[in-house]
Amino acid sequence: MKPELFFRCSTSTVRWLLGSDSGHQTVAALLRLTLFATIVATVASQKPEDGPYRGKYIGKFNSYHHQASGDVYAVDEYTFLLTGFNYDGNGVDTFFWSGASNRPGPQGFIVPDEYGKTNILERYFNKDFTLRLPDNKKITEVKWLAVYDLNSQNNFADVYIPEDFEPPVPQRAGSLSTVAGGPVVSSETIDILDSKTLRISEFSYDGKGSQVHFWVGVGPSPSSKGSKVPDELGYLDPIRAYDRETITLELPGDMTIFDIDWFSVYDVESRRDYGSILISDDLNVPPSLVRVTSHTESLPNCRQLHKNLRVSWEVFGPQITIQLAGNVRLDEYMSFGLSGSDQRSQMLGADVVVAFIDGHRGYAVDYNITSLAPCVQVLGQNKGVCRDDVVGGLDSYQLHTFSRENDINTITFRRLLVSSDSGDKEYLLDQPMYVIWAMGRLDSNNEPTYHDVYPKRNVKMHFNTSEPVNDCFSFTSREMNLKDVWERQQIFDRSVRSFTATLGPAGGKRGYQGITGHVSNGLAWYINGFLVPELWLRRGLTYSFAVRGGNNPHSPEFYHPLVITDEPHGGFDRLSDAKQSEIRVLAGVEFTRRGRPKPTAAGPLCLARHPEGQDRRLDDNFATFKKFNRTLRWSCDAGDPARLEITPNTSWPDVVYYNSFTHANMGWKIHIVDSYAQSARNGGDALVWRCTSTSSALLLLMAIVSSWLSAG
Repeated sequence: MKPELFFRCSTSTVRWLLGSDSGHQTVAALLRLTLFATIVATVASQKPEDGPYRGKYIGKFNSYHHQASGDVYAVDEYTFLLTGFNYDGNGVDTFFWSGASNRPGPQGFIVPDEYGKTNILERYFNKDFTLRLPDNKKITEVKWLAVYDLNSQNNFADVYIPEDFEPPVPQRAGSLSTVAGGPVVSSETIDILDSKTLRISEFSYDGKGSQVHFWVGVGPSPSSKGSKVPDELGYLDPIRAYDRETITLELPGDMTIFDIDWFSVYDVESRRDYGSILISDDLNVPPSLVRVTSHTESLPNCRQLHKNLRVSWEVFGPQITIQLAGNVRLDEYMSFGLSGSDQRSQMLGADVVVAFIDGHRGYAVDYNITSLAPCVQVLGQNKGVCRDDVVGGLDSYQLHTFSRENDINTITFRRLLVSSDSGDKEYLLDQPMYVIWAMGRLDSNNEPTYHDVYPKRNVKMHFNTSEPVNDCFSFTSREMNLKDVWERQQIFDRSVRSFTATLGPAGGKRGYQGITGHVSNGLAWYINGFLVPELWLRRGLTYSFAVRGGNNPHSPEFYHPLVITDEPHGGFDRLSDAKQSEIRVLAGVEFTRRGRPKPTAAGPLCLARHPEGQDRRLDDNFATFKKFNRTLRWSCDAGDPARLEITPNTSWPDVVYYNSFTHANMGWKIHIVDSYAQSARNGGDALVWRCTSTSSALLLLMAIVSSWLSAG
């Protein structure tokens, strides 16, 4: 059978039977090329169907056999997007196939499937997926994409790349410069990376505006009729000061670059543009990889607190109904409540609800914040972030509904405006109120830990408005490339017999959380200046810890005696008697005649803090712990440190943990070994050695070599 080639237009099908008349082959070829060029031009000029932006439209597959069909877009220089793709899977040796010849044939190469595999194609039904050309080939280097059977050399479907085709690529859109009379604003190039993402290089802003936001809208120039763009961390607060920083912004909700005419650094209060660029109408940029999840609130008022959190509410009679909806993980909580101050948004003294879903149950729990620390007992009283029913109050919130769908937790609850609990604050209707909110991880007891996401500016809300308010938008999420965890420090040196234990910031997701995998309460142990290093101690030797973790038992935040146990989390004092009985305490605790634990290593506080004005939410921006550590400011109380001496023996486990007596998740591992040389040999290349001097490093190396030679 002679090969057949079909071209399908909207009104007719033209059939070419190649090689049927040798005397007309040349004419037929010229006519075929002319018709092909016309069809390609027509397809390329067609607008894709209504819906989300998918990239630059190439055309429909020309379908010949096995029901192969679908639409094809160019996502970027290297990637095709196939939508509504169908194929019955009955080919023998069928692949996605591409090449630079005039038409599909044996001269070509396999294009890996959506999983990056070169397996024979199976059945597809109305499926959307991307294909990336292999070996960094570009779409402009090929002429067609086909569904091709190598065994029969039969073409099941194809689509042709138009000549002079320009695939989507990031576009440049000018730079920002200071407007006369306004705060200092400047930048290098602004790159539009895709349909929802802008990258501003070397951005500077002096932070002197009162209500300055990243702002977008339509029209010939920036105006008050615009929308906020969340900052690089997803916050909708007025933006902070920047000093030649490169930041990436994502347009909110389902908004794309095609919906706006300008981008501005804009003062909403004074209605002034402090620096802006215009957005071209015909940008050929890649589609965004951001997943947009629509979420309809059931209550009339809605306020977007963060790109990943919104609060909705309704006042009816003597009670208020509140709904929190957030893009959170399974082990994360959302919190919202009334500020502890009437003058600003303040965590201390606040009355909040902590909402989360645990398996098949939802929770909305009433909390009182008496100290910026987990709930601990101070002289017989509970202080810190404590449930109301733990500090003698009532749990005033009544759970109404809860659900989790598309990674969005939605929890609705109610409370009386004036609670019968004297520890609760009243929801006022005749004036705006300062509120607080936060998101973070839950610990193993479903208690909130130190929050990761929280506002730095004041947040004010009016709960009784004449007209419903709603500035909420759809949730967005993308695959996050987590930054590398900071280097895991290890102290492995036979000459080191004493350690200094002080406190400092936990360092965000790249610090304590990334190193240990545990949730953090905000503080962590610094041993000999390193953030939670792993220690290597030898049995039979005596070691001394100079402890400076705080010795004031009246302080819920800064009272951290050092303990060593066989349990990784710490916080021994917070545990129930049953839990305590399951833990072996190796050092740092003695028991009274009544059997109550009493810490023995509580020394004066030596604490590292962020410098004034440094935002701890930016800790993950530091590439290494060393760079982060250089920014910290130390302050130490007078007095000698507490001494904790230990002599590991054969009864000690191979791995124990140093931690805080009062708070969980502040320390890390101690390896107990019989021989440094033996442990080094067993540890192999995975062990990182930290020596205090060149001579000790040489001694250690000599010992290892000697051990290897004797073993050989």
